Amino acid sequence: MEKISYRLDAFEGPLDLLLHLIEKNKLNIYDIMISELLEQYMEHMRMMQEQDLEIAGEFLDMASRLIQIKSAMLLPKHEEGEELRRELSGQLIEYKKCKLVAKTLSSLISFDSFCREPAKIKADMRYKRSHPPDALIAPYLSAVGRGKEKLPPPEEAFSGIVKRRIVSVSSKIVGVMRKLWNGRRVRYESVFDDAHDRSELVATFLAVLELIKGKRIRVDDDDEGGEGQQLRLISGGAGNERRKTEKHG
Repeated sequence: MEKISYRLDAFEGPLDLLLHLIEKNKLNIYDIMISELLEQYMEHMRMMQEQDLEIAGEFLDMASRLIQIKSAMLLPKHEEGEELRRELSGQLIEYKKCKLVAKTLSSLISFDSFCREPAKIKADMRYKRSHPPDALIAPYLSAVGRGKEKLPPPEEAFSGIVKRRIVSVSSKIVGVMRKLWNGRRVRYESVFDDAHDRSELVATFLAVLELIKGKRIRVDDDDEGGEGQQLRLISGGAGNERRKTEKHG
């Protein structure tokens, strides 16, 4: 059997009617005066009968419930009545909160409209913003600079250490001696004519120093000819070691 719903003066159900009576008579919802509330409730029930309205079963159930609570409160030990009254108060408090929530949602949601679910549209992943060149070049240069810090040093950074040609001083000693062989005299600067880089210049200079130290060549100042300092062999270029050997031999 279909459940009968009843609405009287904007009251929906017995809890709505009880809540209206509590607010109208300024009763404490946490400590309800059951006798006064029952009297007001029964008055509304009589009004419904006078208007020949069919009373729903839930209203009759509430009336019998109020009578039961009032009867239990009249007993010497009314612990049961207190428990029933607290249970009714809890239901009324929850119903009041539900009404407040429903009122708030009614202003936000309209049940007369239909909202279609969002269609599945393929996202456009293209970047469509436009930036001036100056705003892009600065971050690019900054990123490139940070990336270079993690790279190993370039090969050119070691060229002065690793790739420098090593020139033997001994080979330059032979070269200087060949230029002075058979008693020739050469200008000091001419021994550096064959040097192509700094390594050869340094090796040639060290070769001249070694020959002078070994007394195999000497440097003369030629003031008459105006050719500057000249190199020549000493005793055929044998040096101190050869002369000592010949003397003791």
